[in-house]
Amino acid sequence: MSFQSTKIIDLGSCAFRQWRADSHCKFIHGYKLQAKFWFGCSELDNKNWVVDFGGLKELKASLEKQFDHTLCISGDDPLLEEFKALHEKGAVDLRIMPTGVGIERTAQWCFINADIIIRSQTNNRCWVTKVEVWEHDKNSAVYIADRTITPTEKHVAEQYEFKLESSTETTGNAPKPAAVGNSVTTGWGNPFGGTSWGM
Repeated sequence: MSFQSTKIIDLGSCAFRQWRADSHCKFIHGYKLQAKFWFGCSELDNKNWVVDFGGLKELKASLEKQFDHTLCISGDDPLLEEFKALHEKGAVDLRIMPTGVGIERTAQWCFINADIIIRSQTNNRCWVTKVEVWEHDKNSAVYIADRTITPTEKHVAEQYEFKLESSTETTGNAPKPAAVGNSVTTGWGNPFGGTSWGM
């Protein structure tokens, strides 16, 4: 026996640059992203719910932190240092995605992040089975897992870190995030540290 429920969450307005594209997608451009999450479980909670939709604040906050009013670029973008400099000057709120950008990678990022949070909140009673992300009403991509997350996927997840290697402020060997205005933009740091992947 299994149950599923779904939730649509706005991710925010995000800018991307697909530097490998031959089209105008090689320029910085933006979308108002939206994602649909499929949650699964074998046993409902004591309220007969798969997940408590009112308890998704942590997930929503993590999604907004990654995508709302940020600039996502690939870790191998040839202009990476220039974008880091713009971040340090407060012109962009940068997110570096080492495995690349694109709506497919965005769906993968959302899936892995949501699965970690949902499993943690429900003591592994629930998990994420599928995520669809829309750039707009005509374009979307889907990431599905019908199995346990593999070590390769875990490695991909752990790579989603934002590090300003050019920062002059350091603590030990780890660079500090750049100050932007009066606040500090950390991007993600390591949201997956200490996470059990159920293997």
